[in-house]
Amino acid sequence: MAVTRFETIFIMTPVLSEQQMKETVERYLAFLKENKAKVIHEENWGLRKLAYPIQHKSTGFYQLVEFECEGSMIESLEVEFSRDEAIMRFLTVKLDIDGIKYNERRREKQKNLDQKKAEIL
Repeated sequence: MAVTRFETIFIMTPVLSEQQMKETVERYLAFLKENKAKVIHEENWGLRKLAYPIQHKSTGFYQLVEFECEGSMIESLEVEFSRDEAIMRFLTVKLDIDGIKYNERRREKQKNLDQKKAEIL
């Protein structure tokens, strides 16, 4: 089976505590690893305002995960998201070569900004 790179963004309910939010993220990272996915990158975007209310909530914790796996595993991941009450929305996209390069440039740019901030402080 061919390994493909995917990017998933999921939004968790804002009623979770910081610890519960971290545990939810860890549970999905463990799920990916158990299903032989290779996590390339993850980002916690924190609590953000939603574009429109979801389940009568106007904010949510955003999490991005970029990973490589077989395409057949995505359905299992999305079933897990659908069953979890802590997840309000999720979106998984298959990255093409341009998307992979864009993400790598974005991470490199952020890394350089972080280094400059560290040098200033």
